[in-house]
Parts: sequence; C-alpha cells; structure tokens
Amino acid sequence: MNDITMRIELLRGEMMKNDIDYYLILSSDYHDSEYVDGYFKAREYMSGFTGSAGSIVISLTEAALWTDGRYFLQAGKQIEGTGIRLMKMGEPGVPEIDEYLADKMKFGQTLGYDGRTMTKGFGDLLRDALKSKGARFKTDVDLVDNIWEDRPAFPAAPIWILEEKYSGRSVADKLASLREAYRKAGAKGIVISSLDDIAWLYNFRGNDVKYTPVAMAFTAVTDEEAVIYISREAISPEVKAHYDDLGIRFRPYGSVYGEVSRLEGPIMIDPDRASEALIQSIQEPVFGANPTLIEKAVKNPVEQENFRKAHLKDGIALTKTIYYVKQMKNAGRINDKTELDIGAYLDDMRQLQPDFVSLSFESIIASADHGAIIHYAPTPESNKKIEDGFLLMDTGGHYLQGTTDVTRTLSIGEPTEEMKECYTAVLRGHLNIMSAIFPSGTYGSYLDAMARRPLWELGLDYNHGTGHGVGYLMNVHEGPQSIRKKTSRSAEEAYLVPGMVTSNEPGVYIEGQFGVRIENLILTKKARISGRDGRDFYEFETLTLAPYDRASIIPERLTDGQLETLNAYHAKVYELLSPHLNDDESLWLAEETAPMYK
Repeated sequence: MNDITMRIELLRGEMMKNDIDYYLILSSDYHDSEYVDGYFKAREYMSGFTGSAGSIVISLTEAALWTDGRYFLQAGKQIEGTGIRLMKMGEPGVPEIDEYLADKMKFGQTLGYDGRTMTKGFGDLLRDALKSKGARFKTDVDLVDNIWEDRPAFPAAPIWILEEKYSGRSVADKLASLREAYRKAGAKGIVISSLDDIAWLYNFRGNDVKYTPVAMAFTAVTDEEAVIYISREAISPEVKAHYDDLGIRFRPYGSVYGEVSRLEGPIMIDPDRASEALIQSIQEPVFGANPTLIEKAVKNPVEQENFRKAHLKDGIALTKTIYYVKQMKNAGRINDKTELDIGAYLDDMRQLQPDFVSLSFESIIASADHGAIIHYAPTPESNKKIEDGFLLMDTGGHYLQGTTDVTRTLSIGEPTEEMKECYTAVLRGHLNIMSAIFPSGTYGSYLDAMARRPLWELGLDYNHGTGHGVGYLMNVHEGPQSIRKKTSRSAEEAYLVPGMVTSNEPGVYIEGQFGVRIENLILTKKARISGRDGRDFYEFETLTLAPYDRASIIPERLTDGQLETLNAYHAKVYELLSPHLNDDESLWLAEETAPMYK
C-alpha cells in the first residue's frame, strides 16, 4: 500500500465516524483562489496530483479525480497505482462531479465537504443534482485535517503597501466607487472574500500564496466603515498606522463569520467568489459580481504605462536567456544542461532587473516530450538534460510595474519538417490574434477560432484556452475576460474593452514527442478605425518583447498580412531591447529579428 492509498483508507475511517458516504475535496482555499498555500493543498495531499486545478471524490469503495485538459497527462502519471480514476473534464462520456454523484449515490446517503472551500454556485448545483436522491449534506467538516499530521502552518506573512505611483488610484477613490456600486445594487454594504480584489481595493500586496502577492483576508465595507479581517501577524505598526490614517480597521481573520452576521440590511456578496460558509453567515445577502472585478481588470493609464516598463525588463531577461541557450547549442554544450539549469539561469536574469518582486508562477521549462505535458514543471525527480527537439519555456515575473507571462519555444538541433509545420501553424494563429481588429461588444470567445484555424487545417487542436486575463502585480490568471472556445457552466464572460491585459497563447502538443506554445500579453486599446455606424473598434497592443524562433518558421506558410505583423513585431523587439544588450547579444538579436520573406 502506497502513501496515497493509505491516506484514502484513513480518510474513509473518518468518513465512517462522521456518517459520510461520499467526501468531496476541492482545490480551493477559503477564498476560491486558483493557486493556494500549502495549508490548503488537501486535494494534492489525498491524490498525489500536484496540478493547480482538480477535485477528488472519495467514497467508501472508490475514488475519482477531475481535472482539465492542461493536466490530463500529468494527472494520469501522478495518480497511477493509487486506485484513483481519472475523469478528463470536457471529454465525451465523462460526467461532471454533480452527474457522477447523482449516478453513484444511493437514496438518503450523505455528501460531506468543507463549506469554507465551496462556492454557493457549485453547492447549489450539487443540491439540485442530488435532490431526487434525498441526499443529506454535512458541510462543516475538514476530515483531511484529522489525518494530516504534518499539515503546513496557516499563512500569515506581512503585507506591504503598493504606492499610488504604481497602482494609479487611491484607496479612497476605489472605496467611493465600490460604495456607489453596492448602493446601485440595493445593498447597504458589501463583503468580499477574493484575495485579489481585496489587495487591489486597499493597494497592498502580500506573500501568503507562492507566486501570487496576496494576503489571506476578508473585507466588509459599509457606508460607515471599511474593515479588513486578517491575521494580526500580517500587520506591522507602520502598515497599521497607514490604514488608521485612511479610517480602515483591522480585525482578526477568523472573526469574519460572526461579525458579518451582525451587519444590518441587504449586504452584497459575489456567490461565485465567496464560500457557502461565508454567505450563510450573512442575514440578508444580495447576490452580484464583485464590482471590483471589472475595475481591476481594466488597467488605468498609470498601470498601462507601468506594464510596458515591466515587459521591457522581462524582455531583456528572457532574450538574454534565449541567447544563452542558442550559444550553448552552437557550442555543442546545451545537452549538458538540464531543464532546471535553464530555469535557474532565467530566474537569475529576472532577479537582476530593477523592481523585480518574484516569479509570477512556477516556471515551465520542458524539453522534447516533456513539452507535450501542457503545464509540466521540472522537479528534481523529473528533471532531465536538454535534448534535441523543442525546448518550451513558459515563465513570468512580478515587478512593481506589473506582471508578465510569456512563452517561447526554441529549436535545439535541426528542427524536423513536422516540427516546423507545427511551430508555424501555432505562430500563424498567434499572429492572427495579435493583428485582430474587432467592434466593441466582442467577447474573447468570438476571436478564439482565429488562433485555432491554422491548427485545425492540420487536424490539430489544443486543450486549453487561447487567452486569459492578467492582473497588475497580482494573479497571473485574472478574469473576467478570456479567449477560449467555451466557458465553464458558472463562468460569466466579459467583453474585451480598452485597458484589459490578456494572454495570446495558442499551442500544439504531440504526446511523446514535443510541444509548441507561443505566448505574448496583449493590451486592448481603441483601434485606428471606427465603425461606419459610429461604433468603436478595438485592437491589441503587444506588450511582451522577445524574438520568436526563426529556425522553426516556414515563411511560405504565412500570409502577406501575417508576415507584415511578424516583421513589424520583430522590428519593435530589436528597437526596444537592443540598447540594453551587450554587443554580441545585440548582433545576434539583429539577425534573429531581421525581416522574413517568402
């Protein structure tokens, strides 16, 4: 019996003690965060699957793990030998969790979960699905805690102030806008639990979640006061004095459930970003999306200009790393380096940049067949030497001026015709998004096929979105906008509007051989043209600065428009980066970004 099967058996013992027939463990913390601190990685502890997205259902006789297309290969490998069944979300014939439970549970059985980690929307979905089964629910139990002897400590790192020269707006201005929004919704106050919204609202950042500069906190805002619920250890005397001057109070993190229960009148709360436990604490909830969601996604002019500065710094670091890899390749020494070696080199280049804060997510450095695992990240166990083929590097950083997320795929050795075909098809889709012009009122899903069509023509596709929103020194994945084929059942799509920063990252993955992904961040802005009916049209400004892999491009496959877009981008990359490179790097970059012709 391995560690995972032993833990499952121990959990089943706890289930029997509590008269629970099925137990659901989500990937979430108490704030529905995408990435969570180690304290909340109960699903990982119980399954061995380390991906950021997934849920596990354990009954007294079986266990099943749900995850999305990014992690099918990784999850399959990590749960092998545990007896856990992999449920590939979105694949034909694969039931959703609610459908699975409705099929499996017998009449009158009990489903258990920790209600602090469950959103209202998902909880309601489960109740509707199990209504005909007369199911009972036990939602105040964290059974994993009973068997997790070495569980990490609850996070409570100090927070720090993000100055207005970076945020572009004062806390007072943001609170005034928030109060106006909840009044329009017919509420007398609002409770917010999403960590990114709270950090944005109060212009602070933290270190409670690796790669995401947020702090474990809740907030309640009424016309009379604004309160932040946070661990006392996170508040220095200087930070407390700063917020005292703004009239903002701090209260203990765990007191939020009792205190919000005493708020009078309708209180606004986002059912998709708050837990069942928190919502049930409010006497008279008014449901609606957090007003901060759109305001945070639409970067103000100060943030936009700062983003450009951040991407210049990041482009210098990444381009120096690409040069290093190419020089090692030309010297015949690249095969002596490992995935972790390349990641460490890039980390060093980023840390040399002024105002660097941290990486924005775990670096993906994937050689050859590892590149086919969409969100593979090397570990000491999986790390291998760089092989001939493609080297996929998906990395990013946080700077005081903003957040970056960029992917470049490099050829090591002479690329095959298949490799070139795939790379060029991905690049064509990427360039299609880069050069898109579209009317106001356009969802990102309307643009998605522009990126996929060159791959569809080859009978290929990819199991992830084409683009996600990106926060300012915040979540590297930020809603509400996206570019994808479809949204989840609970997701609310948002129009693409000026000020939004979104990724542009088509890819292709050939299992056992290689992966290709090319990613830039793009800023939505008003286009140079207007509609004949007077409606605004929008386009994208590409923020990311780094060359594409020239050796992998088949120019003849590109349209004249795509070639024009490619050459214009490469000219910009050289113009902005070359002054910051040494002579050898600059000469190489000039060759790498020289115009291409059919």
